[in-house]
Amino acid sequence: MEKKKSSALRQSFNVFLGLAVLTAVEYGVSFIEFPTVALFIIGLFKAGLILNYFMHVGLLWSDGGKHK
Repeated sequence: MEKKKSSALRQSFNVFLGLAVLTAVEYGVSFIEFPTVALFIIGLFKAGLILNYFMHVGLLWSDGGKHK
């Protein structure tokens, strides 16, 4: 049980860190001459993280296919 909590906490921290890094990259890219395309691509990566982690969309195509 403790190992499962530790794994979930680590995954949550990694998602938080990923979103924070992508947000910082978005901020930096906003000063470049062609920000629209780059910001759109970064936004897609952030949306993918959110869909996969918070909305559990990846479970739809797994073996179980059930939301827990």
